[in-house]
Amino acid sequence: MAVPKSKISRMKRGFRRSTDALKAPAYVEDKDSGELRRPHHIDLKTGMYRGRQILEPKDNA
Repeated sequence: MAVPKSKISRMKRGFRRSTDALKAPAYVEDKDSGELRRPHHIDLKTGMYRGRQILEPKDNA
């Protein structure tokens, strides 16, 4: 049977559990199109990232 070598303090236990909290994903409004997108991600509708054309824009067909 596995036995812990030493007691885990409340502080260390809290550090470990701090990442368990669920956070809502952040969205920012795109300056050009006004659409909501994730920060540091390509805008999939326009294909732009930081003012540069990365992908071809999606067609609305």
